[in-house]
Amino acid sequence: MSCDRRKLDDVIEELLKDPQYAEHPLYDALNRLWSQSRQQLERLERLTHISDGFQKMARDETTSLEQRYDRQLRKLERAARISDRYQEMMRDLNNALKDASTHDQLTGLANRRMLVERLKAETQRAERQSHSYSLAMLDVDHFKQINDRFGHDAGDRVLIDVTKTMQAGLREYDLCGRWGGEEFLILLPHTLATDAQVVIERIQDAIRQQTPPEGLPPLGITVSAGITEHQRGESFSDTVNRADEALLAAKQAGRNCCRVA
Repeated sequence: MSCDRRKLDDVIEELLKDPQYAEHPLYDALNRLWSQSRQQLERLERLTHISDGFQKMARDETTSLEQRYDRQLRKLERAARISDRYQEMMRDLNNALKDASTHDQLTGLANRRMLVERLKAETQRAERQSHSYSLAMLDVDHFKQINDRFGHDAGDRVLIDVTKTMQAGLREYDLCGRWGGEEFLILLPHTLATDAQVVIERIQDAIRQQTPPEGLPPLGITVSAGITEHQRGESFSDTVNRADEALLAAKQAGRNCCRVA
């Protein structure tokens, strides 16, 4: 309320309190008007108070809702982070399981299962596109003697070194895998048997020249190899069997050599 309004209120109250104006013809009208004005002012103040209360309640409710929303949002964010970590763990686990199902644990090469799948696919592609592929089966010579003399740990290290040497001598799209024990299979797509023989003999030379694993004496590691070329119309099993027969021929010829079926 302004200062002028307060002064006017004070003047009216003084006039109404002064007995000399009680009989004035406008006294009654002024008194009723003043009374109504005071009542309206009181109602207005009550309404303002009620309105302020509702506004405070609305602010409190809004604040409460925002706080609850923030809490729920933080919970969702934590849940999302947990979910992301869980999904990442599941992806890593699936990749690890997939890798374990298709790769040899010791050497990291393709295992027998993956070799068979690739052989099937390569055989089908060869039939469709009328091209051929070569297959080489290699065996580490006298490997049992290494295990017997130096232990299986030394034998594992020899296999790992042989694996590295074989992979270093292959093209990017060739596939080298562990067929079982000390036997390896090398798939050479779009390759004739004569060309495959050059590759395998180069790998045999590299294996003969590799240094022994640390802590072991010179072992004179050599490998025998059998090579064959896939023939149109035959199954991959037929090709594998023929490579195995060629490997057997290499062993019968004194080992440390290569034979082509």
